[in-house]
Amino acid sequence: MVSIDQHRTWQKVEQRLAVETDPILRRNLQTLLQHMKAEAALDMDKLMATVSKNARYQNFAQGGTGPVGKAAVQTFYEDFAASGAHKLELDLDRLIVDKHCILTEGVMRIAWPGKTLLEMGFKVDNPAADYLFEARTAILWPIDEDGLFIGEDSYVAGDGFEGIAGREIDPDDVVLYRPQAVAT
Repeated sequence: MVSIDQHRTWQKVEQRLAVETDPILRRNLQTLLQHMKAEAALDMDKLMATVSKNARYQNFAQGGTGPVGKAAVQTFYEDFAASGAHKLELDLDRLIVDKHCILTEGVMRIAWPGKTLLEMGFKVDNPAADYLFEARTAILWPIDEDGLFIGEDSYVAGDGFEGIAGREIDPDDVVLYRPQAVAT
């Protein structure tokens, strides 16, 4: 059984793009699609091309804290990638798009490396294995006049880390996004 499939993250975005006719909403959806795929591929240039220099990320599960400014947001993504926890999906069941903001809501699943969990203070049996984080998550994506994200404001229901040590993931149950190389 597949626990995580990164492609699910943008499935609803692609479905909405296929029928959306408003040019501003299309632009916003295309920016979100680029952001999601770049994050999955760890393509920092494409990812940061979607983020405003005035970005302010807020994680309300952690009291509203988060990086402020484009450089701090890039450091946030680089640190997240270095943690090995980039193998994630946000399985959307709600996508709301307007001219100034997007809302995504669904179940976030992350394959957290055992080594990283040990460093965070969790006791896991196998440091070489990945463990399943799972929590309902809503993210507001405010957008500036240039069509770039000025935030990623997240709300998480429950504690996806609770009991994580008992949710070791079989590596075959994680499907990663592998973008096609462009022929030059």
